[in-house]
Amino acid sequence: MVGTRDTAPHVGSGKIKVLATPVLVMLLEEAALNAVEGLLPAGLQTVGTRLDVSHTAATPVGMRVYAYAELTRVEGRKLTFRVWADDEVERIGQGEHERIIVNVERFDVRTQDKVARTLTNIKK
Repeated sequence: MVGTRDTAPHVGSGKIKVLATPVLVMLLEEAALNAVEGLLPAGLQTVGTRLDVSHTAATPVGMRVYAYAELTRVEGRKLTFRVWADDEVERIGQGEHERIIVNVERFDVRTQDKVARTLTNIKK
């Protein structure tokens, strides 16, 4: 259900008290994540890499929003989803989302290496 914390003024994306586009994006990405999360072997996860979304209708505070994702293509580690969201009255957004399957341990090592490089640059 859309609450005041989900509105454009609260997240800083506008002045009108309706569902904010960044919140819609979060719901669509979460739907894609949930569509595949339980299917991956231990040690593998997905990370979002691309999202192309149209937010086509406003949803007021107090109305429910339902987000959906359908896996449409698998190319190696790249997963492509058709995503869409409806409120209680109409379709409010749709688009395409890509996620990449990553090995969590290797991903964490790379991100920690990035932190270490940043700290090294600060000390110079």
